[in-house]
This record gives sequence, C-alpha cells and structure tokens, in this order.
Amino acid sequence: MFSLTLHADTYPQRRDWRDLPWLDRIGEGLRVRLAARLALRAGRREALVARVDAEEAGLAALDDSARAAVLAELRRQLRRDGFADDALVARAFAVVRMASRTLLGKAHFGTQIQGAWVLLHGNVAEMNTGEGKSLMATLAAATAALAGMKVHVVTVNDYLAGRDRDEFGPLYAALGLSCAFVGESATPEEKSAAYPADIVYCSNKTIVFDYLRDRLALLDRMQPLRLALDAMLGQRRRQLLHGLQFAIVDEADSVFVDEARTPLIISAARPSVEAEAFYREAIALAGQLVAGGDFTLEALQHQASLTEAGRRRLPQLAGAGAESPVWRSALRTEEACVLALQALHAFRRDIHYIVRDGKVMIVDENTGRVMPDRSWERGLQQLIEVKEGVAVSPEKETLGRISYQMFFRRYLRLAGMTGTCREVRGEMASVYGLGVVRIPPYRPSRRLRLPARLFASSEARWLAVVDSVARYSRQGRPVLVGTRSIAASEHLSGRLQAAGIAHQVLNAKQDEQEAGCVARAGEAGQVTIATNMAGRGTDIKLDDAVRAAGGLHVILTELHDASRVDRQLAGRCARMGDPGSWEEILSLDDELPAGLPTPLLALLAARLAGGGQRGAWHGLALALYRWRQWRVERRHAHLRELLLRADFRNRVALSFTGEME
Repeated sequence: MFSLTLHADTYPQRRDWRDLPWLDRIGEGLRVRLAARLALRAGRREALVARVDAEEAGLAALDDSARAAVLAELRRQLRRDGFADDALVARAFAVVRMASRTLLGKAHFGTQIQGAWVLLHGNVAEMNTGEGKSLMATLAAATAALAGMKVHVVTVNDYLAGRDRDEFGPLYAALGLSCAFVGESATPEEKSAAYPADIVYCSNKTIVFDYLRDRLALLDRMQPLRLALDAMLGQRRRQLLHGLQFAIVDEADSVFVDEARTPLIISAARPSVEAEAFYREAIALAGQLVAGGDFTLEALQHQASLTEAGRRRLPQLAGAGAESPVWRSALRTEEACVLALQALHAFRRDIHYIVRDGKVMIVDENTGRVMPDRSWERGLQQLIEVKEGVAVSPEKETLGRISYQMFFRRYLRLAGMTGTCREVRGEMASVYGLGVVRIPPYRPSRRLRLPARLFASSEARWLAVVDSVARYSRQGRPVLVGTRSIAASEHLSGRLQAAGIAHQVLNAKQDEQEAGCVARAGEAGQVTIATNMAGRGTDIKLDDAVRAAGGLHVILTELHDASRVDRQLAGRCARMGDPGSWEEILSLDDELPAGLPTPLLALLAARLAGGGQRGAWHGLALALYRWRQWRVERRHAHLRELLLRADFRNRVALSFTGEME
C-alpha cells in the first residue's frame, strides 16, 4: 500500500537500487515486472474506464456544494490510502475529467484513462502520436497531487512546458491544486516561488540543473534527519526542488534514451590566456594533418584517430611552431591534436551548431533546438570557437555533474509517456525500473505510408522532393518536409524558392517563430520545412477542407540515427483519426549509408543511377540503409550501457550519490 508521510523540510528521493542489500534488489526487480504485468491486463484497465464513467454520472447529479464535499473527502482518502484501491482512483479520475469537461471543453477518452492509470502506477504509457498524451497526464498528475505528492511534469523544452501549464492550469486550480511553470531563464527567486507548487511543468534540462544547484547548496545535508535538524535549529539552507517525489516525463524515450549520454554539468569559469593560446596552436597543428594519411574520421561517432604516420609527424609539427610547454608531452600533444581534428572535421556549422551573436551554440540532434547554455567538454567548445573565429570562452571547472540516467532513477515514483518506445523497452526496465505498456488508439489510424524511394545522389533526391512537394501542395494538402540539419533545410528552401513554391522554414535559426509556423503548417497548400523541432510535441491542426483533400503529407529526406525519431516525424500526420500520408525520399549520400564499404556504395550508386526506383537493387540498397541505421542504434545502446557503468564506478568523483541513509 502506498502512503505518503513526508516532513516538510526533508528532501525525499530514492536510494539507487544498486546500493540496496541483495535481497532488496531482487524485490525491486520483481516489483517492476509485477507492476508492468498488472498494467498490461487490458481487462483491468477497461473495468477502470467503466468505473470512471459510472462515477462521473453520479457526480453530474450533485450540486456544487456536494461536489466540493466529494473533492475534500477524496483528498483525505487518497492521502490515507494512496492508489491501491482502483475504485478510489476511478473516483479521482472522474472528478478530474468532469472538471476538464466543464472548464476546458475536453473530456478524457477511455484510452487516456487507461494511460493515466499506467502512469500512476509507475510505468511508461506508449500511445500513438496525436492521441492526447498531455491531456492524459493531467489525470495522473492531479490524482497524485491530491494524494499529497509533489508532481513534476517534465517536457523536452520550455515551449511545451509553458504551453501545457497555460492550458491546464485552470483545471488544477478548480481542484484546489497549485500549478507553476519553471523556465530555463527563470531567476532563482522565481524558481523558489514556483517549485513548492503541487504540480510543476518544466523541461528535463531545467529540473536536472536545479537539482545540481540544490546539491551544491546543501552539500552533505540532504539526508532527512540532517534537514529536519537544521530546520529545528533555524539553519535552513536555500533549496529549490524540495525533493524528488513523482515525475511524469513526456517523450520519455527522448529523455531517458536519446539524451542519456549527455552529461549535465555545473561549472565555473577559469580564465587563462595560456589556455587560449594552446587552443589556437592545436587548431593550427591539426590543420596540417592530411585525412586518410595522418588521421581517420568516424563522422557518425564524431571521432577522429591518428594513424601511425600521423603519430610520427606530430613531434616534428609540435616542435616547429607551438609555444606552449604542454607540447613537450607526447601524450598531451596527441590528445590535443585528436580533439582539434574532431573540432575541424567531425563537428560542422549549421549541422551540429550555429553561430549566433558571436557565440557557438550547440544544436541538439534529437530535437533540432539550440541549447544556448550548453557547451562541449574537454576543450572541444574552445577549439570550435577558434575554428569559427569567435571569442574564445574561458575554460570551466566542474562543480557538479550528473547524467539523466542517474538523476531520474532518484524519483520515488517515475512514469513516462511517448509514442515510440517499443524498441527500447528492455533498456527502460533495466535502467529505470519502468515497464512499457502499449495503449490502444482511440480511433483507427488512417496514416498511409507510401513506398520509400532511394536515389544515387543528393541532387536526384532534392529534385524528387521538390516534385513531390509541388504535387501535394497543388492538391490543397499541407506538406511537412523533415530535414536532419539546418544546412539541409536551408538548401531545400533555396530549391523551393527557385521553383516558385511558397514555404516557411522552422529550424534552430528561426526558433522564435515556432508557434506561428506550427499554427500555419496545417493550412491548405502550406509547405513547411522543418528539422527535428517539428518531430515531437507538435500538433498540426487541420480544417475540414484539408481533411477532405487527404490531410497532411510528411516527407522524410534522411533517416536519423534512431528509427524512433523518424516515426515521431511521420506521426505529425493522421492524428486522432485524421487522414494523412508520409514517405521517405533518401539518398546514398546521406550519413548512414556512408558507413558501407566504398566498392559496395559505388555499385549501388551505379545501379540506382540507371533509373531504377524499383526492383532488386533498389530493395537491396534500402535494406542496407536501414541495416546501417540499426547498427548505429545498437552502438548507441552499448555506449549508454558503458556510460551507466562508468557513472556507478566514478560517482564519488564525478557525480552526486543522492543517498538517503
């Protein structure tokens, strides 16, 4: 039975299961499997929906004062009994749904009720894109908050968090719950005022960095007894989060998997004139090395490595022009040179980063969004700044560091929702203790997948994309074209402009226009070029005329490292029973096929250049393209596993433990 009795001045969080005695670890593993199995019982979920319908019918017959009394009694029972009783949960869901129906004009579907039940019991709800996950989360969030838990609804960016807070804030207020939004740019005073709210909407990046700030502020005083003692003695320290109780993570696969390898670091600047000179010398040194002879490059992994010939040349080159004493060390020289090679050749402008206002800003490959306050480690940021000719930022000293993998495991209760999780359900269970439950669609999908087309060259691919865009826009259908990089979106924009096709572009350079672009993307004949910014959390509205014409058409121009990202972009069409279609128009010049042997690539290119978009060679080329995608996905999964092991080995030195002893 779940119950919550937490002191107001404690910092509740979960002790990692790997720190538990062996018998408790076995019990935790069994708990995960049992919770998922119970949630998988479709009959139990359907019975819950029927109970909610019955409870809401009973509430409809009551006047306002009687409903207020029901709400007060519900809050008391939830705080006492928790979520073990399905009848009590059904009553809570009915109260929330009735309030939503009255205030927002939106009543939760039966499938959303099922998904909320899955969330409430600490699992990941996998629903088709466009099935209303944000509205579904209000049921679980409100019920948990009524039970006395502090709920964090975590989204992938501030835009979505602010949007959902504005939309659902009145619903929570009607239930007597406070709701707040914490943005990345909020001041410490604003955050301190917002986090005590019952339900807080924020991005994954914001919540993790604020946790690190709490760790720095509280140091070794995060144990409940120490915090309570400090409060009794009047020695309260400033903290933001007040613990990690319940998190509902939207786009869970993006946060838990795609960004798992991204370390979150709080650092302090450490200016050094000598360091800046060293970076300039490293770039100059690396610029003298020859690709293929002195070094090799793994573009997909952003890795460079020196050949034996390159290692032999380094001492001569370093001794010729370098002034820094660091170059006297052969090992440091090689490390600096490899990093400079990566800066020169593996990271490209308008693909991995942009230059804005004289600063190098990282572009998240998974979301397509700029991360203005994030920087690369180990001097890579400074090397790229030297390469681009902008002001070199000072070196930074790490004060606190943690990964998403380590952070989210610390919540007392964790849940997630996404449309694309089946490929990583094993990782969800082993790393986060989360079961994945598939929720059926509310309406049958009308999404039409057209045959994929693969061309020998980028030129042929872009010609085909322009032709497809023109054809569907003439039919009165809106078209969304997905590109993997800013550079590709701008290239396609130029081609459409030359063809006289009106369009709009949504990428990291136009992120301030996101809301307007999304609002227009569903209009008849509208053409939108977008990076992954449009791949998650974007709801493109259609009118009746567009639905009659066939709905939104989506074109993928390159496959991503993770097939889930591709499915998210395709999921922008045919949402909630609307019609829609999507297709892939690809090229052998893309990054993924580049990993195939050169003779094989040449053979495939020659066969496809002969005009065949069908037949055995086309099928073989497509199969090899998708095989490369699968190989890269497997490599990323292996690297995430290695990172998690390293975090556990080095957490005393590199991470915070978050132990509750």
